[in-house]
Amino acid sequence: MATHHPRKRFGQNFLTDANIAGKIVAAVDPAPGDALLEIGPGHGALSRRLLTQLSRLEVVEVDRDLAAELRGLETGGGELVVHEADALAFDYAGLAAARGQALRVVGNLPYNISSPLLFTLFEQAAAIADMHFMLQREVVDRLAAAPGSKTYGRLSVMAQLECDITPLFRVPPGAFYPVPRVESAVVRLTPHTAEAPRPRDHARFAAVVARAFQARRKTLRNALKGLCEPACFVQAGIDPGARAESLSVADFIRLADATAETES
Repeated sequence: MATHHPRKRFGQNFLTDANIAGKIVAAVDPAPGDALLEIGPGHGALSRRLLTQLSRLEVVEVDRDLAAELRGLETGGGELVVHEADALAFDYAGLAAARGQALRVVGNLPYNISSPLLFTLFEQAAAIADMHFMLQREVVDRLAAAPGSKTYGRLSVMAQLECDITPLFRVPPGAFYPVPRVESAVVRLTPHTAEAPRPRDHARFAAVVARAFQARRKTLRNALKGLCEPACFVQAGIDPGARAESLSVADFIRLADATAETES
């Protein structure tokens, strides 16, 4: 680690705790033929362990120095394929097509890009079998939050539309170098099957959710003014005097669909 100084612009906090690395790999439980992709492998703390159980591991690393280090990694196991790329712009669906199967994605995600990266992955969820991520504990709490809780918000709704969310275990700051100021947690996200309820128009659904939580202290009647007319609340069976945090994902689906119907 002395040859590489963690870069703040990449949000680098490297996992150094071997026990935590082992727990993550045990949670993933990879099979040799899995199409597994690791985001932000750093110095390879997880990569080495994963490769003892895989015939091939793909990794995405934006830091060219770390990418070069990883290419010379002695794996003692399967083949390591390094993609020197920005995870926010990576073509996950394209890699899944090339591998001929849905991806299993794992990673210690940089705190500074975790939310936009999750939204990027949700957009390509059809190409993903499951995801295991280390994230800031606060983000995991938001992902798994239930309606009515203080942590329930836009991220909760958009994540739960796409995935089942299972928090697994917490990770103390001392498991990383440099030591972050926050606690982390590991979470499993499993994309829903094609039969799961979906909004008719995803862009409209996203707009309704964003607007509702942008002014979360306002009633839905006021927060969605101009986007959802009184008739759409009736159509959806939603109280216009309620606030965003009281609505479930299914409620938001009905409300977004009703905005389209009452416009036509």
